[in-house]
Amino acid sequence: MELINPLVQDYAEKFSSAEDALLKEVNDYTTQNHPEHHMLSGHLQGKFLEMASMMIRPRRILEIGTFTGYSALCLAKGLTDDGVLHTIELRENDAATAKGFFDRSVYKEKIILHTGDAKQIVSKLDEIFDLVFIDADKPAYIEYFNLVFPKLRKNGFIFADNIFFHGQVLETRPKGKNAIAIKEFNQYISERTDIEKMIVTLRDGLYLIRKK
Repeated sequence: MELINPLVQDYAEKFSSAEDALLKEVNDYTTQNHPEHHMLSGHLQGKFLEMASMMIRPRRILEIGTFTGYSALCLAKGLTDDGVLHTIELRENDAATAKGFFDRSVYKEKIILHTGDAKQIVSKLDEIFDLVFIDADKPAYIEYFNLVFPKLRKNGFIFADNIFFHGQVLETRPKGKNAIAIKEFNQYISERTDIEKMIVTLRDGLYLIRKK
């Protein structure tokens, strides 16, 4: 299902600030070389993540799902002078690609890349986070949320991506495991009373969650 009118998408991108040179390179490289390039946050969502990070000014960011590094580079722009971003990628090839881009960025010393199972890695991180971005294995979203929530400061934010899952969550009984998992996650988040939440109708849907 095409959720956003392509003409609206093009217009929004045209009237938004352009990607910097490194982000454009990540975008172009991923689009041309990765079989799952649709997973990239891309220009408009990347700019949203950058803007949100600049507003929050986080000291500690956690990203679950690095992919080729685009979203981490966007989020890193809002870090405080002593800020650090931890990002976790399961697939070694994607992690290696992302590291190549990180090493060429001005945020090289601020981004810590972990490769492996996010559930194990998050459990070992001794940090309190200001901002968490979840964009990884969809059936694990609820588990990821419950792992990071105790490590999130009061009034800290969690952003969860792909919460429309290509429009399949709108179906009464979605068939795929990912769509089913995301629909369950959305319901779970909607019922919690210890958070404020809203859905942003950007790209494939973004859940913004604030810890009370």
